[in-house]
Amino acid sequence: MLREFSYKQFGNIEFSKEATEETALASIAEHIKILFIPRKATIQVDFQEFTMETDTLLFINPQVIIKPCETVNGQLIYFNRDFYCIEIHDQEVACDGILYSNVFEIPFIKLDEIQSGNIQSIIQEINTEMTNDDSSTEEMLRILLKVIILKSTRIWKQQHQLSENSQHADVQFLRKFSKLVEQNFKTHHTVADYAEMLFITPKNLSKKIGLISKRTPNDIIKERIILESKRLLAHTKMTVKEIAFILNYEDDAYFIRFFTKYAGLSPMSFRKQF
Repeated sequence: MLREFSYKQFGNIEFSKEATEETALASIAEHIKILFIPRKATIQVDFQEFTMETDTLLFINPQVIIKPCETVNGQLIYFNRDFYCIEIHDQEVACDGILYSNVFEIPFIKLDEIQSGNIQSIIQEINTEMTNDDSSTEEMLRILLKVIILKSTRIWKQQHQLSENSQHADVQFLRKFSKLVEQNFKTHHTVADYAEMLFITPKNLSKKIGLISKRTPNDIIKERIILESKRLLAHTKMTVKEIAFILNYEDDAYFIRFFTKYAGLSPMSFRKQF
């Protein structure tokens, strides 16, 4: 189902291998998404396959490529920036909040039985509200969407031991680093680059990132570059030389060695595989 309010769009579809055609996903590729995935379901996210141990939420920005594998009764909520993002100023529930702008990990939110029941109740309210047609429908849908993001942000912080008020600054720092990497990975490749943007030393940057991730800032930056390389190889017809140039590698031979080292196979082998 899709509801449109002028330029604002909000919709939801069943997410399953049988019900979700690739053409349907392609039609909402530029939308921001929230995916409810039942326990034991299997999905593919950016070339990796995952099987859910629990009912799970996944927050997906437009760059992420998803595909149902063995998924039944999943729910996919999608919306454009006009519907939600441009009116939100609270950093934690914005479209560039830690759930959406997260270079540390794929932001799966594992839900226990009570949390899953709460989220499914909100999704059911959304489904019911989608059939209404009065002046309050748009705002009700926006409120329900925000509640899901708020509850999920709270769960994420609890799962990462960052839920105390005293740790608010740490969460905002991680969010800022994540956002900087997402905005600059094509042109800035070193830890020193990001430490300078954040006005701290590379050593302190590594220490702060260690609060949440076992990977170093250098690993995170390099993995983001590799992920973008994979997306371009799999979903465009650009040459390896063109991809290297876009990612600010003037020497395409160096880029090929870099990709092969981190991805485990050459760019052309990866393209053939996917």
